[in-house]
Amino acid sequence: MGQIEQGLERALRTRPVPASTEARLRFLLASHGGSTRQVATVLEVSQRTVQRWVTKKPGARRPPGPLQVQAIEEAVLARWQPRIRARRRAQAEAEGFVFHTRARFGFAAPAGSSDDPRVRWITQDLPGEVARELFAARDAGAGEQQQTVVLARALGHAYFREWGRRAHGLHIAFSDVEFADFSIG
Repeated sequence: MGQIEQGLERALRTRPVPASTEARLRFLLASHGGSTRQVATVLEVSQRTVQRWVTKKPGARRPPGPLQVQAIEEAVLARWQPRIRARRRAQAEAEGFVFHTRARFGFAAPAGSSDDPRVRWITQDLPGEVARELFAARDAGAGEQQQTVVLARALGHAYFREWGRRAHGLHIAFSDVEFADFSIG
């Protein structure tokens, strides 16, 4: 998961996801009414395996392996705050968001300007159309590169060309994203 995807995920949540595997298993059990059978079905393991992961008996407990830890994490992320995520996404698509980033920006411009890429800190309000385009790309399975193109186009228009008031024809190169954060509402 790239920086942009991680930033979007952080923006859509209001509480942090449980950090430990034990806490994640407790969340999955609680969200499935305490049924180890349903959790086992979700994680594609046996019910007995889930029981071994969560037992309180000394010596009977077995920790999940690396592949199972990854499956547990993915299951929790898919089920964490679904209504809040939907509400925050709708808010971003309607009202826009603030994009905070530190990345390398360069641009192609007419002769006489310094177009060498350099690292910049940028905080910019972006409209809901950008949020809709970004979420649509993400839903379609777009990778970090395609999401970067969407944000580069939006930042080029909003930040570098000041909403079309200057620097017409300026093409932005946006790369080496060190961090990307989104503020919604």
